[in-house]
Amino acid sequence: DNTAANLLLTTIGGPKELTAFLHNMGDHVTRLDSWEPELNEAIPNDERDTTTPAAMATTLRKLLTGELLTLASRQQLIDWMEADKVAGPLLRSALPAGWFIADKSGTGKRGSRGIIAA
Repeated sequence: DNTAANLLLTTIGGPKELTAFLHNMGDHVTRLDSWEPELNEAIPNDERDTTTPAAMATTLRKLLTGELLTLASRQQLIDWMEADKVAGPLLRSALPAGWFIADKSGTGKRGSRGIIAA
């Protein structure tokens, strides 16, 4: 939720610090400039608060399988993503029996929507 996202951002120093962390791990595309709910504006041609599918996938892979996070932090991220209920009808309903995913979806103004899963 937006409040939880802002609380987490506060603990790491805000949007600029998250963007710096992402850049330090090799993601020079993703940028977070705003706090919730302002980051959901989705203004056409506005580069603020943006990423690409390739950057998102690479960053998530590094976070979940690399050494950027402690084992406990990686597990916390997986737990949060597995607990996401919003994407159930979008992805989980199509999974074969016994499969599971960890995912995060989001929506913005003007009909924008995104989802990532591992």
